[in-house]
Amino acid sequence: MQTDNRPLSPHLQIYRWQWTMASSIMHRATGIVLAGAALFLVYWLVALAGGAGPYAQAQSLFGSALGKVVMVICSYAFFYHLCNGVRHLFWDAGRGFELGTAQATARAVVIVSVLLTVLLWIVAFAA
Repeated sequence: MQTDNRPLSPHLQIYRWQWTMASSIMHRATGIVLAGAALFLVYWLVALAGGAGPYAQAQSLFGSALGKVVMVICSYAFFYHLCNGVRHLFWDAGRGFELGTAQATARAVVIVSVLLTVLLWIVAFAA
């Protein structure tokens, strides 16, 4: 058995973080957040169907400071996942694989998702 003095694969201590790598990790993380957000949506729909009492309880939960923070996080996860999904659709069409383009679109996904989240909550709090 021959052993080489080289690592089997890069690990996080020596691997340099890149926008495309962070984008991939965030896409998976926002998918997990959206799965949890779906449970909150189901809770709200069940409370809505349950009548005035359960609905008021759900509204007080979602209207609390913690509820609003959770909703902002969930909306950011939605917009990030949506924007990055569009980016992946372009990749499926064979476009945007060049290193510079991939890095630029990864940055654009972060910027656009933050802007959409801020816009949503400006409109929501103004109403």
